[in-house]
Amino acid sequence: MTVEDTFKIHELIARFANSFDLKDWNILTDCLADSVYTDYSDLRGTPPETVSSKAYVNSRQQSLKSLTTHHLCGNYEVQYTDGFQATCRASMIIWRKSGEAQFTTHCIYLFRLRKVKADWKIAGITQKVLWNEGNPAIHQAAK
Repeated sequence: MTVEDTFKIHELIARFANSFDLKDWNILTDCLADSVYTDYSDLRGTPPETVSSKAYVNSRQQSLKSLTTHHLCGNYEVQYTDGFQATCRASMIIWRKSGEAQFTTHCIYLFRLRKVKADWKIAGITQKVLWNEGNPAIHQAAK
């Protein structure tokens, strides 16, 4: 629970967001714990679930393959449970584009983090949608 830990968590969340825009699935995989609790019910209308990191990455790869995206995150609030567990609340805007159609989500994420050896990993992701704009039909995962 040092300044270095907080910096590593900020970097982790930034890498997570950038991995989608770069479509770099290896970076995304590296950000995640072996299993990940996910709650995207606000966007998708589906119940929360725990999935393997591989299943998480595969689903994002499929749902974003025809989209250009830009994830912009900030307003990090890190809280430590102990030396090996923390949470990070972050604001995010996700722009999605397919041809001329666009779909943008303004949201707050709550990340559950676990320290594995010297690295922090994402073990939980909850997205709370503040509002959406545009055409959700371009994103197959949106309700």
